Amino acid sequence: MRLLIAEDERDLAEALSVFFEKNQFTVDTVYNGFDAYEYAATGDYDAIVLDVMMPKLNGVEVLERLRAEGVRTPVMMLTAKAEKDDRITGFNAGADDYLTKPFSIEELLARLRVTQRRLLLLQASGDADSPVFQNGKLKIDYAAGCAYLNGEELHLTPIEYKLLCLLSHNVGKVLTHTYITQQIWGSSWENDIASLRVFMATLRKKLERGKDGQQYIQTHIGIGYRMLRVE
Repeated sequence: MRLLIAEDERDLAEALSVFFEKNQFTVDTVYNGFDAYEYAATGDYDAIVLDVMMPKLNGVEVLERLRAEGVRTPVMMLTAKAEKDDRITGFNAGADDYLTKPFSIEELLARLRVTQRRLLLLQASGDADSPVFQNGKLKIDYAAGCAYLNGEELHLTPIEYKLLCLLSHNVGKVLTHTYITQQIWGSSWENDIASLRVFMATLRKKLERGKDGQQYIQTHIGIGYRMLRVE
């Protein structure tokens, strides 16, 4: 597994590099946002560990540029900021997961592996018989990794797309908060569930913005969410 680490604290970056190399990763390490962008945009990585506070370009700016150019590599963001708004900003920019400093390196490893497994499952989720999901005016092309509403492509963050795919594979079933966060983030901590509520709210707005305002996702208060079957 090839990993890019972008962290301006050199002692931490070197410690991460040594740890992941011992765990059979091939690691490239950079110390500023500009180099992080250059490496990530041109390199073939399985995952990126991206610090938020870096010189030249901050992590959010790097991630926004990468996602705008169609780079879908899973990104784990690191930050010294613990506020929910900071996490949501990172997720909205396209982050797949988030860790607040100080953190356990073992937890970082576990989360990266979970993120990679989720990506592989999503890539394989559209089997040969049904590579495209259709529900009312909502269409998901699993092979292309795109979703459409009324024939127009939906601009979704990676997390929103993962949530949509998870719901689409369980139409009519109520998925609990715990189940969803385990599938998306590999954990079910209080912060994960709080983030889930925010992402589901933004996803619903994007799905229900049409003239008919068709409801695709139903909230079961205190329990979870369900995708409704639409004719």
